Formats: sequence, C-alpha cells, structure tokens
Amino acid sequence: MKITVLTICPEQFGDFARTPLIARAQASGLLAFEVVDIRDFAPGSFRAVDDSPYGGGAGMVLRVEPVVRALEAVRTPSTRVIVLAPSGTPYTQKKAHELAKAEHLVLICGHFEGMDARIWDYADELVSIGDYVLTGGELAAMVIADSVMRLVPGSMKAESVREESFEQGLLEYPQYTRPADFCGKKVPDVLLSGDHGAIRAWRQQEALRLTRERRPDLLGETGAEEES
Repeated sequence: MKITVLTICPEQFGDFARTPLIARAQASGLLAFEVVDIRDFAPGSFRAVDDSPYGGGAGMVLRVEPVVRALEAVRTPSTRVIVLAPSGTPYTQKKAHELAKAEHLVLICGHFEGMDARIWDYADELVSIGDYVLTGGELAAMVIADSVMRLVPGSMKAESVREESFEQGLLEYPQYTRPADFCGKKVPDVLLSGDHGAIRAWRQQEALRLTRERRPDLLGETGAEEES
C-alpha cells in the first residue's frame, strides 16, 4: 500500500514518518509513505498557494491550480483521493478498514480559511475526523494515515486489531498489568485465575458495560445489547 499526503506544511510529517509502526512497515516493504509539497506545483517565482476569496471575507483560500497539479503528478488509475474537510463524511473505524484496502491513497490537506471548492471535484470523497476546526488538514491526515496503516496485513498482529475498540461494535474491555495491587486498587481476580473461558466472558461483559456507560449510541448501531 502507498499513502501520499499533499500539503503546504510537509515539515509537520517528519517525526510522524519516523514513528516505529510506520518505519517498520516501510522497511519491510508493506507500506510506502510520501509527503508532497503543494508549493512545488504553484506557478510564479513566489509559488503562491493561496489567495483572497471571491466575494470577500476573512482569511485566505488554498488555490485550485497548485493542488490539482500536485495531484496529477502522483495520481494513477488505482489512486483513491480523499480531501480532509469539516464538511466531509465523519471518519470511523469502518471507513479505516475500507481505505486500508486501497492500493494508493492520497490525502489532500486544506489550510488557511479553506480551499477552493473546485478541488473537491478531483477527489473521490471528503472526510472529516470530527466536528471541530483545525488550522490545517495535516493533523487529520496523520490520524487517517495512522489508523489505516496499522490495518495493513503484517503491520500488527491480527489478534491485536480484532479486540480493539469499535472493531466488534463495542469499546474495548479494561486492561491491567503489574503490580496486581497498587495502593489497594486490585486487578480483578478473574484475570489472575488462569481460566481462559471465564476471562473471555468477563472481557465481553466489561466491553458491554463500558459501551453502555460511555457510548450507548454504539449499542444502538450494532444491536450488541440485544445479543448479550
């Protein structure tokens, strides 16, 4: 799999690309991750990537020309293009699995006041990571890239992915490690029992309890409450 990020702030991705999961995946050939500077495709000696909006208003708008030129330089017939925008479809774990099947994923980061809406016409879809506004799409691109890359087969142990929050429509059960007793706060006895059947049942019930308490909306989506 290959992930390409189009951005005017490529420096933000330096440390991100060197994190252990991504570095290992690239070293093993499971993943290719690249960052493309949109400014390299801007016309003129000043490489201007933004301009004031037609109709007036505060802030500057990312221009369509350099973005489309950058996209055309990296796009192939198998490329799936995502624009990061507040008006996009809410991002979910289900969408992460969908994107992880792509051969080549391009993430376009907005910046300034926004981007020329004509850029949307060159994308397959718009995606939002939440109902809030960021300075630019770079952090959103990192969120999506990280969540997708860890689903690429071989990047992580399959069992680690299967039992995480949202994978089964529930939040993940509580986890504990040493010491078994910390200031009177003890690890549940069942986890120390060695009874794997009892542990599985406890984890399922705890996943349901946490989901019921903290994200009851998930139970309505999956029907897990009725199944329990």
